[in-house]
Amino acid sequence: QHGTEMLARLCAGCAAHGLWGQRLAHSRTTEKLQREYDAVVIGAGNTGPGAGAAYLQQAGLRTAVLEKRHVLGGAAVTEEIVPGFKFSRASYLLSLLRPQIYAELELQRHGLRVLPRDPYSFTPLLEDRSPPRSLLMGHDMAQTQQQIAQFSQKDAQAYPKYEVFMGRLVSAINPLLDAPPADTTALGEGSLLQRLRALWPLLQAGLALGRQLPHFYEVLTAPISKILDHWFESEPLKATLATDAVIGAMSSPHTPGSGYVLLHHVMGELEGQRGAWGYVAGGMGALSQAIARAAATHGAHIFTEQVWGFWAQGVMMQDGTEVRSKVVLSNASPQLTFLELTPQEQLPEDFVRRIQQLDTRSPVTKINVAVDRLPSFLAAPNTHDNQPLPHHCCSIHLNCEGTHLLHQAYTEAAQGHPSSRPMIELCIPSVLDPGLAPPGCHVVSLFTQYTPYELAGGQPWDEKARNAYADTVFDCIEAYAPGFKASVIGRDILTPPDLEKIFGLPGGNIFHGGMSLDQLYFTRPAPSYSTYQSPVPGLYLCGSGAHPGGGVMGAAGRNAAQVVLRDFRRLRWQR
Repeated sequence: QHGTEMLARLCAGCAAHGLWGQRLAHSRTTEKLQREYDAVVIGAGNTGPGAGAAYLQQAGLRTAVLEKRHVLGGAAVTEEIVPGFKFSRASYLLSLLRPQIYAELELQRHGLRVLPRDPYSFTPLLEDRSPPRSLLMGHDMAQTQQQIAQFSQKDAQAYPKYEVFMGRLVSAINPLLDAPPADTTALGEGSLLQRLRALWPLLQAGLALGRQLPHFYEVLTAPISKILDHWFESEPLKATLATDAVIGAMSSPHTPGSGYVLLHHVMGELEGQRGAWGYVAGGMGALSQAIARAAATHGAHIFTEQVWGFWAQGVMMQDGTEVRSKVVLSNASPQLTFLELTPQEQLPEDFVRRIQQLDTRSPVTKINVAVDRLPSFLAAPNTHDNQPLPHHCCSIHLNCEGTHLLHQAYTEAAQGHPSSRPMIELCIPSVLDPGLAPPGCHVVSLFTQYTPYELAGGQPWDEKARNAYADTVFDCIEAYAPGFKASVIGRDILTPPDLEKIFGLPGGNIFHGGMSLDQLYFTRPAPSYSTYQSPVPGLYLCGSGAHPGGGVMGAAGRNAAQVVLRDFRRLRWQR
């Protein structure tokens, strides 16, 4: 009863909030939406729901995935915004997807192909020398040390030790990503054995850290600038590393707790290489398609571009079809799920207040650019044949000569003004995946910050404001790579309100809410509701607003599916 009522409200609301898209062309297009399912997943975004649906269907639960947009994947999509150019329109790199999901869903068999990058990071400088220096980092430690030594011999010697230190922290907390947080109910009411069992994952992490536990605590709680100052002295290296601590977060390198976001972004791996990031062949949408194929192969039904209406016991489609479901898994943000789509009388007041108070501030404006040639950087000019060079496959960090520039950019946005010298991460996936653009041309992804959701003085994010900010970004790139502006064929500008409207990201936040310590683990999305269940029986949260947080991980969907299956087994046993 609760599940079907919740499904009705969710679907009626989702019709107005853009959580779904076009029917999956390669899934079971002959299938029709049935009158009843065991499980319905709302929103096919960010790999969580698709992964969750595959696990649920594999376990024997009749499962449907419902998406409103014209394309599956939420923020992990490939879209042709400029004719002939295929963009990973929102998320653009892969690393965090859990290794178990690759294997268990046989994603390679379903068409997933990942393009690793080595080298992976390039930071050109603006300075009064010809040519300017740059910092190129890759998986060859000796070569990376040589690059760092341009700025500091001491840092070159310290960098391998830093990598080992961070690797140990990641290895200790990695298992916590693949299971629900410790059950606080068991801690308070269970037997001694139940309490120990609930605490065991945390105890394991503590034992793995050993004497490093105080240092891990410091990384979690201190500003990343303090941690990096302890290890290094050269500003280009510190600023480059600090980008992983502030990316997607409305915070400065000087903000306490920014260290965890850095950890979050180095937890992934590609082909066994920890911390590696790569491109998905065909764009990020190809990952969503592979997961959808896995779910459909097991029998899950995937539907898009649906029009919904409200019916007292479930969902009424535009053609009058009524749909019931025993459970609903929502990939919508906590705010949308609980504040707009759930009957408020079914929720405790304290829970509602908690969700209302979630920090969803976002600094991100994503700009997708079509260009007719590769950018040529003053610090590493192109060759005469204009063929890609090693640094072109990297994440290219601009305005990262020092952490003070990142802090200055943050300060401007905190006062309601787009950064005058924004932090820019520039990627050119067509270097490794030429099919994304016409011959000789390229797609460029610009992940930029800081831009506020609300502009000072109540000014709107209209076309004039969007283009003014994009022009500022392009002026910055032009300083590093003269001729960039002349190469532009077209651009797609997505400010925080655009990211919210198009992809359902609250406040434009790519994580569905800040990844600060007060919004993680036990408290994501709210205290006592971190294990994917909600105050409404039969309604589960399975997206980035649940543990372990945002990024193209699939962990929340996989973990939530495990909780749903456990609850189903308990119900059957009780019967």
